[in-house]
Amino acid sequence: MLGEGIVKGLAETARNFFGSYFQEQRLTTVQFPEERRPLPEASRNFPFLVYDGEDSEKGLRCVACRICEKECPPQCIFIEKSKDKKPDFVGKQQFYPDVFDIDVSVCMSCQICVEVCPFEAIKMDTEFELSTSDRFEALMWKKDRLARPNEYYHQIHPTEASEVDARLAEEKAKAAAKPPAKPAGNSNGGSAAASSSAPAPVQAADEVPAAR
Repeated sequence: MLGEGIVKGLAETARNFFGSYFQEQRLTTVQFPEERRPLPEASRNFPFLVYDGEDSEKGLRCVACRICEKECPPQCIFIEKSKDKKPDFVGKQQFYPDVFDIDVSVCMSCQICVEVCPFEAIKMDTEFELSTSDRFEALMWKKDRLARPNEYYHQIHPTEASEVDARLAEEKAKAAAKPPAKPAGNSNGGSAAASSSAPAPVQAADEVPAAR
């Protein structure tokens, strides 16, 4: 039929036009800040540090390996390693960051720090209302501001956080099932070593073979 495509295009335009007034999925604007659209799970902004439990110091997953600091393209991460150690999620003694700062005025939200972290300690936040009147100190985020509980991670990225928790639980179970290392020397090994290190017995005079 001649002009059928034009009629279908006009009908689609009319449907979108009138639907934008009463269909929620077609609304073009909301009354911000009173109304807010839910952010998609894949959205990301600046990084934050994940900790488990109630204490952000004891439960912090970061072990100050400084891989994120080295791999950061704009060099906006600053880490100082602790002098002592604390147990990580599998009970192994690890260092932790005495200082962990991110200059958000330089950060470009590339997520490379998240990808290179072997301890699932740093993730991307969805918070975007970060304006401040202080150009310097307020834009240097320190460890206490960067630290967020694992429950917060589950709120903003539920699918990803569940996968991470399952992987960490599996690693912890493997570490718990691993038999403890045996001591350097046991009874059998010790006696064998003693016997092997003992000097050869001296032959008696009557046992010495006669010279030919």
